[in-house]
Amino acid sequence: MAPLTRIGLAGLAVMGQNLALNIAEKGFPISVYNRTTLKVDETVERAKQEGDLPLYGFHDPESFVKSIQKPRVIIILVKAGAPVDQTIKTLSVYMEKGDCIIDGGNEWYENTERREKALAELGLLYLGMGVSGGEDGARHGPSLMPGGSFEAYKHIEDILLKVAAQVPDSGPCVTYIGKGGSGNFVKMVHNGIEYGDMQLIAEAYDVLKSVGKLTNEELCQVFSEWNKGELLSFLIEITADIFGVKDDKGEGYLVDKVLDKTGMKGTGKWTVQQAAELSVAAPTIASSLDGRFLSGLKEERVEAAKVFKSSGIRDMLADQVVDKEKLIHDVRQALYASKICSYAQGMNLIRAKSAERGWNLKLGQLTRIWKGGCIIRAVFLDRIKKAYDRNPNLPNLLVDPEFAKEIIERQSAWRRVVSIAINSGISTPGMSSSLAYFDTYRRSKLPANLVQAQRDYFGAHTYERIDIDGSFHTEWFKIARQSKI
Repeated sequence: MAPLTRIGLAGLAVMGQNLALNIAEKGFPISVYNRTTLKVDETVERAKQEGDLPLYGFHDPESFVKSIQKPRVIIILVKAGAPVDQTIKTLSVYMEKGDCIIDGGNEWYENTERREKALAELGLLYLGMGVSGGEDGARHGPSLMPGGSFEAYKHIEDILLKVAAQVPDSGPCVTYIGKGGSGNFVKMVHNGIEYGDMQLIAEAYDVLKSVGKLTNEELCQVFSEWNKGELLSFLIEITADIFGVKDDKGEGYLVDKVLDKTGMKGTGKWTVQQAAELSVAAPTIASSLDGRFLSGLKEERVEAAKVFKSSGIRDMLADQVVDKEKLIHDVRQALYASKICSYAQGMNLIRAKSAERGWNLKLGQLTRIWKGGCIIRAVFLDRIKKAYDRNPNLPNLLVDPEFAKEIIERQSAWRRVVSIAINSGISTPGMSSSLAYFDTYRRSKLPANLVQAQRDYFGAHTYERIDIDGSFHTEWFKIARQSKI
């Protein structure tokens, strides 16, 4: 009889296969299972080819579960929603009290809390674990965000510490996030920040290409250079790579042949919905979601372009003569300043949810585990961690002394980029909304007094005064009519 394995993994699409191989490579014998048995055989074959790794395939759920040592730990990586429930139902029949299930998908956090409660009644432990890093991260070291049963986490901590991405100055990119669905919620916001980051980079590209007339070769050089400084990150790195790839099916560069229509899987939408639910301003993230919605209207946009072109409005309103080097410098400053706003919004959202649910999340620790493995990994994150280390109760990244100084130094360039984009007819919703967020947050007095007066006028919603305590209502209509008599 074969010896029992240390852990199991069910769900062998590419992410599942790669994570299973990563676990095996780190020295933990692993059992794998998939409803489609061909995937099981494929994974076993990969394990042989990639170093004769201790990975064992099973074609039926019962033998799969029983092949794992007790207390059993099983990771499931299947599509969120009903497939997760079905997989849990299939496997839990053969599991015993004290065994543990870990969902590694992008799941809605309330589903995780529901499942944790239901499985607890069966004596089973449950974790919802965010996994970031894509296919490569899963294989060579992802950022891991487990939340739920702390007892369950301790069952698998030794594996996660070795499987996660390793960052020399801060350790493995994993920590126990907190109770309930906190791991899934943090991963959701991570993805929302990712949406914002990608939108801001795309806008920088648009301004440099459309206004500055940079070629793909020049763009590759610019982003490569940016990746050596304060913008050093995975997304800037891969952007430089993309500009250097020639089209293997025709002339020119591949990026120019990619349809301008962005897909999405839902986590960005969830992030914006949660921001609205919690009354947390997240305009940069929201604008990135709107950008994806509008990109999806490709056919409509093509027709709209014809309508406005017939009236003399082209894609570019005006070709402006610019100093190319100065534009590159300004866009770099605008991109960095906008990123600060985007991350500030994401961290505020996590903090608000943590307060609502009593999760007691440590924002500095979250940015530490995002420093490696994940899609938003960046040198910038170390600065954010230090900001929260200096002041764990920091109300907003914008008022951290170091980030405030950097925003001040960059705001003139930021405004120039947004202005030149507006005058050229180029939409920069991410940069524009980030700038508006900054300008709104830094002002001690806003025109909200008028909005509240309007609310009191038509709905008797009352208002507060700046000079007298209390709540007031004014018969605005009567006073206004009397003054006209």
